[in-house]
Amino acid sequence: MNRKTWALPVAIGVLAPVLAGCGGSGSGDGGGKAIVVGTTDAYEKSAEAPAPLDPAYAYDSALWNVLRQTIQSLVRIPKGGGQPQPDAAKSCKWVGSGGTVYTCEMRDGLQFPDGTGITSKDVKYSIQRVLDIKDPNGAVGLLSGIKTIDTPDEKHITFHLSSPDATLPYKLATPVAGIVQQKYYPPKSLRKGYVLDGSGPYTLEAETNSKAMTRVKFTKNPKYKGSLTVKNNRVDLVSYAGASALGDALEAGKIDVMTGKFDPAQVESLLDNPPEHIQFMEMSGLETHYIIFDTDNPATSKPVRQAVAQLVDRGEIASKVYSPTAEPLYSLVPAAIAGHTNSFFNRYGNPNVAKAKSILEKAGITTPVKFDMYYSKEHYGPAKEKEYKLIQKQLNSTGLFDVTLKDVADWAKYRKDGMDGKYPAYTMAWAPDFPDADNYIAPFLDADNFLNSPYNSKDIRKNLIPAERRGSDRGEAAPDLEKIQDIVAEDVPVVPMWQGKQYIGARDDITGVEWSLSTSTDLQLWELARGVGD
Repeated sequence: MNRKTWALPVAIGVLAPVLAGCGGSGSGDGGGKAIVVGTTDAYEKSAEAPAPLDPAYAYDSALWNVLRQTIQSLVRIPKGGGQPQPDAAKSCKWVGSGGTVYTCEMRDGLQFPDGTGITSKDVKYSIQRVLDIKDPNGAVGLLSGIKTIDTPDEKHITFHLSSPDATLPYKLATPVAGIVQQKYYPPKSLRKGYVLDGSGPYTLEAETNSKAMTRVKFTKNPKYKGSLTVKNNRVDLVSYAGASALGDALEAGKIDVMTGKFDPAQVESLLDNPPEHIQFMEMSGLETHYIIFDTDNPATSKPVRQAVAQLVDRGEIASKVYSPTAEPLYSLVPAAIAGHTNSFFNRYGNPNVAKAKSILEKAGITTPVKFDMYYSKEHYGPAKEKEYKLIQKQLNSTGLFDVTLKDVADWAKYRKDGMDGKYPAYTMAWAPDFPDADNYIAPFLDADNFLNSPYNSKDIRKNLIPAERRGSDRGEAAPDLEKIQDIVAEDVPVVPMWQGKQYIGARDDITGVEWSLSTSTDLQLWELARGVGD
């Protein structure tokens, strides 16, 4: 057996009162030949998704992994995780003890690729633009706590929050807070197409077909000034149709690195018997998968949702469909994140037909309960279809349910219809914006949540989320976080199913592979080099 596992740290700690640092692009010579990274991620635009690379619109891990290479933010989460460190900023700090005022000083000499200087006013414009556009597909919810932004001069910017939020530095490290150039990004509308200009470590050139971006050429940005050391001159990110084609391309030497969604059987084979000159690694992961319910749909009332939670067998799904790539999940918040508690297991225990039947009988619900459950094999891969057929079997075999499965190939349509409440139940995966329990809670449960969910627990929104955000010591937030998870297990707007590991493969002459993918599934392409060590 030749199984290789590299576990990178998940560092959740106290937010520093002052963030200070310096750095630059470094020599990063890495040879003249582009490092080619293959991925199963797809980058498509459509009528429903006209502006896939606009920070005010983009909000999935695939698109954010493009933005992270090109757009620069005030702060950035370091490669090993932990507290955000300055990037476009020279330093940042909280002002006073109230947790509502956060200020940064800009780094000297920042420029956009065309040589235009960057000031604090560009940062304010970029963030205010996201708040003004308020695109329902985007990550505006991450910034919605910002009440006002002050720029007393070109070097300083101060954020005033409507309520304390110790996670603000993490949010400012995400692409939605990236700095854009005013002449390319209108204040009230999206910039459409596959164009992206930023002051990050790379510039971008896209190759496209009629509807998709097929290759993204990242070239080292000579004007980048920030905390990163860029260890190569160019990386090409190429989209492949499926994990099998991706693996074949790596083995044939057509690509240097592969990342994305892999079939569990493929993972097992590559871990145990990797081809010659290939390194394949299992890494810690924080991606989570859920059944999402439309809580306003009469077919999926609260007792119905509770009965589903009582019946699904996560262990069977993890072992029969995803082994060795997944583990059962019993909360919105995954294991290894501070504040996690197994709320669903604590409430429902192991699958139990008698208990599920009792829940439905007490509510006066006639069985079998009929509703449609949606998934997207095209987006999530063939294992997702196997998972949902098994969930269907687990529910329908009890005689309590008559669930019909429906597969939707068009991801943009799937995403929009889910947000529009057209699905009684559907699957959704979540890769965190930053590794903190708040980012598994607020995006699902707060106002402006990314699901556009009708579910609204006033206790969670008005009391518990504000309470858990107050302290910079995230360990102190655990009691409030646990209460939130217990309420979710009671109300069941979602059913957590499993937590995934992540994998990356590379030719053996590529270095920095272990740092090129964070636990939050963030690509860090600047870490890759060809035959050059740290």
